[in-house]
Amino acid sequence: MAEGPLRRCILSGEHDARDHLVRLALSPDGEILPDVRAKAPGRGAWIGVTRAELEAAQKKGKLKGALARAFKTGELRIPDDLGERIAAALQRGALDRLGLEAKSGSLLTGGEKLAVAARSGKLHLLLHACDAGEDGAGKLAQAWRVGSDREGSNLKGLTLPVSRTILSLALGRENVVHVGLTDSKAAARVGDALDRWLHFIGPEPAPKPCETGSQGATAHSSDVPHDERQIEGL
Repeated sequence: MAEGPLRRCILSGEHDARDHLVRLALSPDGEILPDVRAKAPGRGAWIGVTRAELEAAQKKGKLKGALARAFKTGELRIPDDLGERIAAALQRGALDRLGLEAKSGSLLTGGEKLAVAARSGKLHLLLHACDAGEDGAGKLAQAWRVGSDREGSNLKGLTLPVSRTILSLALGRENVVHVGLTDSKAAARVGDALDRWLHFIGPEPAPKPCETGSQGATAHSSDVPHDERQIEGL
């Protein structure tokens, strides 16, 4: 799991490692924006709640009050789609992490390659697109259980709330349906990014047909950098 300095969620009051939370920043014109990479200058506010909890607090006015205290100013604007922006930025972060691991050579795609790695005990993380077939995903999960000597357990791959089209774009490969990590450290890095994203968007099932990402967030990672560019200019 990710480690690092503890930060306090402005809504729940609970403390957690900063890598598990989401940082919010205040732009020069007073707008609250997601800073999921935690690189914007100046004071920040941290949240560890789900999107549903964030939006509920926003509707009740609790979010604005918490942000005003965190930034020590009432001169701020919260975009109506803040939850969507955060979800999109977290999605991009997770997909970017997968892309980086693909370049490092520790990421595999393709049923046959994954099955061989799984049966050989070399697989550390198994992921599926949300439109992956149950049969193919089930066979890979079984191979993983056999290779890791965990037959009879509930070990299986994680189904992501994005389609094979989105995974393919993120990895620069064609028809990516299943993804596997063969390096334990790479698997941990990807797992941390996925944990933060999936915790925020919550347990709701992926949209059907499987065309969009984080509960209304635009699925194409190329659409996400809007908020990140604003943050970089702070």
